[in-house]
Amino acid sequence: MATYVMLFRYTQPGITTIKDSPGRIDAARKAFRALGAELKAVYLVMGQYDFVALVEAPDDITAAKVSLAWGSRGNVSSETLRAFTEEEFRSIVAALP
Repeated sequence: MATYVMLFRYTQPGITTIKDSPGRIDAARKAFRALGAELKAVYLVMGQYDFVALVEAPDDITAAKVSLAWGSRGNVSSETLRAFTEEEFRSIVAALP
């Protein structure tokens, strides 16, 4: 499975209902599984983003579905990054001309 780093910012409705966030994370975990992905970890962060999620999905299409599903509830906006393992990085570099 591929790894994705998802960066989130709360929307105004999301921050207004911040106490509901733990339940929303639980619901997201179930929804991700139903889509064939896995929510591996969630971190509250300080700075430009409010929280970060590490997600594993079989492909980019599944990752896009996960991102859209989480964002469609209106509590967050997101940015998704494809993350490559060190092994994948080494393979990519080795294949360069």
